[in-house]
Amino acid sequence: MSALLKPAQNLYAELCDLPPHVTGEIIGGVLYTQPRPAGPHSLTASALGGELYGGYQRGTGGPGGWWIINEPEIHFIRDIEVCVPDIAGWRKERMPKIPRGHRFEIVPNWVCEVLSPSTGKNDRVVKMPVYAQYGVGYLWLVHPSDRTLEAFALREGCWTVIGLFQDNETIHVAPFEEMALNLGSLWADIEDG
Repeated sequence: MSALLKPAQNLYAELCDLPPHVTGEIIGGVLYTQPRPAGPHSLTASALGGELYGGYQRGTGGPGGWWIINEPEIHFIRDIEVCVPDIAGWRKERMPKIPRGHRFEIVPNWVCEVLSPSTGKNDRVVKMPVYAQYGVGYLWLVHPSDRTLEAFALREGCWTVIGLFQDNETIHVAPFEEMALNLGSLWADIEDG
């Protein structure tokens, strides 16, 4: 992940001009860029989003009542503080309709970052504090090569670990504790090594 510090008014224009194979975020006045995710990262994010979509967005075998969105462009401050988590979720009572444009300006209830060698440090050191600052209620960090999931809840402005899971465990963890999630499905098709 690379960072570029420039005047705030120019950063969002630069973010919009990035080539399609690059993702950009603006955090603390810095434009961070990274290439599109590699295979294990993409598979894990897709598998997790798919698991949650059925039960939590559609209500198939689960409670429904959520929007589950891959790679939304979240504007904590319009065009100034912009994060793109791998997956985010909003309770529908908080965000009854999906925005027509690409900007999501309502703080999500939950975000998930899939860690990779190029993004893991920034996901933890740069983005976690931003998610806490703007009041995201839950955060999951999923690491495909380690086959782990770390779950956090925001309590009094700080992240508290609510679960550490690995390998093929079947878990029930907030905010999606009503349904069982088998972690093995998140990395079943990733080559070892």
